Amino acid sequence: MGIINGAEFAPTSTYLDTAKCGLLPARAVEAVQRLAAGNAAGRGDGAGDFGIVDAVRESFARIVGVPGGRVANGGSVAVHCGLIAAAQPPGAEILFPEGDFSSIINPFVVRGDLKIRFAPLEDLAEAVRPTTSLVVYSAVQSADGRIADDTALRGAAAAHGARILNDATQAAGWLPFDAGAYDYTVTGAFKWLLCPRGTSFLTVSEEAQESLVPLHAGWMASADSWHSTYGPLSELAADARRFDEPPAFLAYHGAAQSLAYIEETGIEAVHAHDTALAARYRAGLAELGHEPVPGGAAIVAVPGLADKEPELRRAGIFTSARAGHLRASFHLYNTEADVDRILDVLSG
Repeated sequence: MGIINGAEFAPTSTYLDTAKCGLLPARAVEAVQRLAAGNAAGRGDGAGDFGIVDAVRESFARIVGVPGGRVANGGSVAVHCGLIAAAQPPGAEILFPEGDFSSIINPFVVRGDLKIRFAPLEDLAEAVRPTTSLVVYSAVQSADGRIADDTALRGAAAAHGARILNDATQAAGWLPFDAGAYDYTVTGAFKWLLCPRGTSFLTVSEEAQESLVPLHAGWMASADSWHSTYGPLSELAADARRFDEPPAFLAYHGAAQSLAYIEETGIEAVHAHDTALAARYRAGLAELGHEPVPGGAAIVAVPGLADKEPELRRAGIFTSARAGHLRASFHLYNTEADVDRILDVLSG
């Protein structure tokens, strides 16, 4: 059972893979099933509720500390990044860390007319230069849990007039995160925010909103959506809602419950719980003679142990093999017993 609210989770395995996909709280599962049943029965409520979609926007906004008017709802980090990539002028220089997640890199690379640069994460701030238009990086690295030096990166970007796109997918939900510190953020919510797949968020500063064209604008991008269902819209929404993707209602009905659970628990409590388990795991690894990637994240990666993932899976312990590392990640449904179990298996 989960240590903070066991009623919400009852995993039947030792699940240490939130960095891949979070487990749905029971209330989220019930919300998805309720909507699906309504749809199957032909009830009016089975079509989905736009009020719930807007409530999800506001809940996420509170979690990351921005007004709801800065949040666009969507279903994919890559789509959000594609919108930002499309807004870059030809020849613009885009700077990335080496080995970051491809969903935030590829939309810029496939443009074909942008200047793409890479630098090691630890040297990324020093790599920003006057010709850099945009710095794109993950707050927490997917492959190994390294946490970016946001203070240095924000300072370097400001000094050279560059904007920042921060991917909070591996951060929001366990790490206190202020989306208001960046021009753009993107977040896949199906990991640490425990939402169903098909839920993602884009935040855009008021200034940066003017730089984006709502290329996938549907009727929901209108200032008056219900009077814009046919023909061209007469006026775009004044805030980030004009960048919304059409909502996947099953995902968003579940997300409303998942985000409510995160808000009720509190990010500080989640952070304390997750990082305490990760620290226990790191200490146990050291006793076994293994050296994990340094850091204090809820993600712990051990170089050279990727081949242990199948053995752990056979023992009912779910982790991931990433970039040659064995990656374990700890969240609300995990306990100290889970940590001790993986260490027992790794000890032989």
